[in-house]
Amino acid sequence: MNLEIKTIINGKEIPRAQVLAWEKKRALVVLKKLGVKPVSDDLAILRQQLDDRKQVLGNEGILKLLRWELAVSNPMAVLTARLSFGFRRLCITELVTSQGTAEQFIAWFNECAQINNERAMLAGTPDHYMIRTNADGSQEVVETNGGSPLAAHFLIDYEDLSSLRSPIDHTYPLQIAGVARSASGVALGGVRHQFRNEGSGFRARLLVEYPLLILPQVLKGHQWHLASEFGNWIEAAFNQGQPDGR
Repeated sequence: MNLEIKTIINGKEIPRAQVLAWEKKRALVVLKKLGVKPVSDDLAILRQQLDDRKQVLGNEGILKLLRWELAVSNPMAVLTARLSFGFRRLCITELVTSQGTAEQFIAWFNECAQINNERAMLAGTPDHYMIRTNADGSQEVVETNGGSPLAAHFLIDYEDLSSLRSPIDHTYPLQIAGVARSASGVALGGVRHQFRNEGSGFRARLLVEYPLLILPQVLKGHQWHLASEFGNWIEAAFNQGQPDGR
């Protein structure tokens, strides 16, 4: 499939090449954090190095490697959420595809979650360290949120919309949404990603809710994070077939 993806941030169209350049920059940062020396500046090779290293470390190795970051970021996230008293800031990125349907992409995403295809989820963007589906159906995530210097550890419950503050845009009939909580159960924010078919493809309005007191650079950086991860996931969904590689 000759798939094209248009990225829109703050009303401005961003060339796909710039999104890939952002991904390459983050790949170099993450490889260093994981103790790996890049062997090339080619993005495809950097992606393979990241995949190899994360597979070797596994979830327990990743958690051990990032334990000091998480020991700082986890209580900071809870404190920021509590001091924000439920008020939120919204981080939004839009993607428009030239082909495919919203239903097809959501089915791919949901299947990845159901069969716990961590490899496909990690491949979204370099800043993903762990994305696994737990026995209760929640998605456990360790990632660097946008412009944050530290990795974060949280769980998303896609059956729980109770504390989301973002309004539903009814021009988008489909969504992937859920509350993000700390390990102790504190609501940190959430996601409301909405989708609609448009022309020969579809439009994704990707939205993350952060506590009101979040640093502005985290929001700005996470717009690029969303562009990277969902752009790569969309390409995987339509160019690579099923989540198990078939």
